Amino acid sequence: MKGGPTGGSMGLGNLMRQAQQVQENMRRMQEELAKAEVTGEAGAGMVRVTLSGRHQAHRVQIDPAALKEDKEFLEDLIAAAINDAAQKLEALSAEKLRAATGGLNLPPGLNLGL
Repeated sequence: MKGGPTGGSMGLGNLMRQAQQVQENMRRMQEELAKAEVTGEAGAGMVRVTLSGRHQAHRVQIDPAALKEDKEFLEDLIAAAINDAAQKLEALSAEKLRAATGGLNLPPGLNLGL
């Protein structure tokens, strides 16, 4: 049985290089995502909430017309705008993850430190 340098060890070396590249891509993706900002809105733009890539609220904008609505309605608009921004952030994260892994088919639910 031959197991020289052209055997299985070359495949392992390539796999290790690919793993290192994916790890570096993931690090860069996490840095980019942390700097990202997304804006969610509700009530046809009456309320806008901007979140950072770390899910921190940076800005809340409320149209003066929304202030004429009742308190519960305005609270619902704010919650909906936050949820919209969070969903956009999740989509951005998934897109960047696909790019960082180079389209590798990772198992569902694999947490890569995000």
